[in-house]
Amino acid sequence: MPPQAASPPSVRPGWGCGGSRYVRRTPRLRRSGSALMATSCPKHVMLLVGEDTGLHLGCYGNGYATTPNLDRLASGGCRFTQAFTHSPVCAPSRSGLVTGRYPWAIGTHAMRSTLLDPPRLFTHALREAGIHVAWPTKTDFNFEPPAGFADTTDDWLETLAGSPPAGPAFFYRNFAATHESRVWDVNPHGGKTYADTLASLGADELHDPAAAPVPPYLPDTPQTRRDVARYHDNLLMQDREIGRALDALDAAGIADETLVIYLTDHGRGLPREKRWCYDAGIHLPLIVRWPGVIEPETVDDRLVAWVDVAPTILALMGVPVPPGGDGRVFLGEERAEPRAFVFAGRDRMDANFDHVRVARSKRYHYIRNGFPGLPYASHHGYMEHEPTLQRMRDLHAAGELHGDAALFMAVNKRPEELFDARADPDCLRNLADDPEHSAALAEHRRALDGFAASVPDLGLRDEADLIAEGLVADRLTGEYRPRVSTLAPEHRIGPERAPLTRAEAEALARRRGPD
Repeated sequence: MPPQAASPPSVRPGWGCGGSRYVRRTPRLRRSGSALMATSCPKHVMLLVGEDTGLHLGCYGNGYATTPNLDRLASGGCRFTQAFTHSPVCAPSRSGLVTGRYPWAIGTHAMRSTLLDPPRLFTHALREAGIHVAWPTKTDFNFEPPAGFADTTDDWLETLAGSPPAGPAFFYRNFAATHESRVWDVNPHGGKTYADTLASLGADELHDPAAAPVPPYLPDTPQTRRDVARYHDNLLMQDREIGRALDALDAAGIADETLVIYLTDHGRGLPREKRWCYDAGIHLPLIVRWPGVIEPETVDDRLVAWVDVAPTILALMGVPVPPGGDGRVFLGEERAEPRAFVFAGRDRMDANFDHVRVARSKRYHYIRNGFPGLPYASHHGYMEHEPTLQRMRDLHAAGELHGDAALFMAVNKRPEELFDARADPDCLRNLADDPEHSAALAEHRRALDGFAASVPDLGLRDEADLIAEGLVADRLTGEYRPRVSTLAPEHRIGPERAPLTRAEAEALARRRGPD
């Protein structure tokens, strides 16, 4: 079944236009249950984005986590349980978040690449409607943001309490404490490491590795337990920064008129999570607090995609949603019909080419691997610093990596993978060949085919052609070609050298021939 078309753009009821600015009108009220709820737009919106963070918050049922501020945010609003990014790595994920377009539709699908003529961000439309945009942190979109995307890049977190906005405002902030490199002892690329976390937390606040929850697709080793514990230490750091943002709203006296959205870019930096299209890589937290509109302690199981965030913010702030986007509004009076599927994908990761596409329904998680001859765990220069992955490679080389933990070291990917995400959220039991799930397989195949027919996929073209056409900058020749490397002989899986481009992957597949 093909994906439903997005609702047509429209101006939110309750707002009028005065010149180029949208003017607030008197809120109307409606009753929902026992709560009196305003249907007017929020005066302000605050978008808080965590890095490398999966569904590991206390409010999502993780008893090992220490996330009091995020739990407080969830208790005051709505916790979405079926929210997904379209990409399991940062820049392509953010590019879709800020444009409302799938990255492979506009040319931001490869990690890393640089789109030379990027589209407008949703913040341009906010500013044109007279809404103040403050964006002080990360602009890692696989392109330089076009001029005029924000009114200020000054840090509002330091000044908001003393100077609350007079008119409608949009506040953005990124939280990097949970980035995968913050687990490492040494970061050869520069930047903070776990030492910075240790310097900020007391000994009684650190998470005990002995109690760390180890997912079954990772080996239960001291390295894994240490990395999981460190991640949760970093998550506590992120939570404290979230608390500072919420406290700033309170101190400024604008908390009751501010809609707060918290989400993350992709899953945490461990094997089979970040960079991979399993649930752990793309199924993420989404919390929305809207005082007076969303009742506290609400749970919503509608499917939400990150391309939906931009049109939703525009609609909620009374700004017409531009045509041609891929997202749909999921909150407010313009809320579209619920999605039947969300879609995701994986493309070149630094010096490693791949092409993976996903159709996810509430129950099933379908993955189509365009190049099954390429292994999951091919050499990736950045990822190789992960202690858990290093230990996995050693165990695999010694023949001591067994069971579900060995799945990531398979020589080949399966062309298709289908998982019952309700019964198997870790995506371990591939049901693609199970006759009992053949109807679900056919349904998700059709959904992905319909999606592919409706959204252009530049990942099907060789990146060299996109460079020659002037769509993206040439970062292959001088930057990523020299980074193509190989694993030590004892760790080698699949081809000796991973392909950098689609043309190389296709040539490799031809030389290899049919399985």
